[in-house]
Amino acid sequence: MKNAAVGQHLLSGALSGFWGAILLQPLDLLKTRVQQGDSALNAGNTTIIWRTTKDIIRNEGVKGLWTGTSATLVRNVPGVALYFTSLTYLRSIMAKSPYFSAHQQHSRDSSKTVLPKLSSQGNLIAGATARVGVGLILNPFSILKARFESELHAYRSLSGSLLSIARMGPSELMRGFVASSLRDAPYAGLFVVIYESIKRETTYFIPTAYAVGIHSFSAASAGAVATMATHPFDVIKTKMQVRSEDKYRGFTTTVIRIFKQRGAAGFFDGASLRMSRKILSSAIGWAVFEGMLLFMQT
Repeated sequence: MKNAAVGQHLLSGALSGFWGAILLQPLDLLKTRVQQGDSALNAGNTTIIWRTTKDIIRNEGVKGLWTGTSATLVRNVPGVALYFTSLTYLRSIMAKSPYFSAHQQHSRDSSKTVLPKLSSQGNLIAGATARVGVGLILNPFSILKARFESELHAYRSLSGSLLSIARMGPSELMRGFVASSLRDAPYAGLFVVIYESIKRETTYFIPTAYAVGIHSFSAASAGAVATMATHPFDVIKTKMQVRSEDKYRGFTTTVIRIFKQRGAAGFFDGASLRMSRKILSSAIGWAVFEGMLLFMQT
């Protein structure tokens, strides 16, 4: 990609991450609060969500639902910008390969996009690689985000909190990365494959549809499927990054602990919240990202 194109992708991705973080922080906050506990949840999922919401509003007011927004912005704005830019860069390189290129595979592909087009295998590899790479770089900020959303940590400033985590050593900075990778690699790979497939088919059957509608619908659908397929690893990641006890330091010990306390259902705590957030963030994020690129490049 040329320097101008890189700048456009970074800007579009940053705007996408910004609006997603601002609008959807309450869902992220509630998901973290629901997942952080380690006792059996006797009430139904909806009851727990409402109870947690009322507790937050009673103790902190409505603004309490946006607790941790600053940490989310620090993680998500550069994270989404880097992800979209690196994804496009990888797809540009892979599109030159006959094995990954989609030019000869989809004769009816007239989707409204300026992004490189790949085969399903190419989209799977590009999505997974870009997401895990960005996750590795920003894992310390993912920990910071989760802990600011949790009431188990009394952090007061972003810089002081990050220094506190860094002083505990590299292992603390990378805490939960394995679980994050096991969640993000299949999530991103599946998402890009499903997103591009739905976008292509929707454009073919409804050629007069607005591009923003196609992008939003395709992203929301892809987000829903990919989220449910990878949610157990999100629960494991949250436990590892929020809880400080030794029993939550390792991936295997965390899995065993969750299963002993909650059974298989424990790996789907907060699934409805994450599903809602991912559907909305995907619809907003990809519509803003592709919409901005179409606007800037046409």
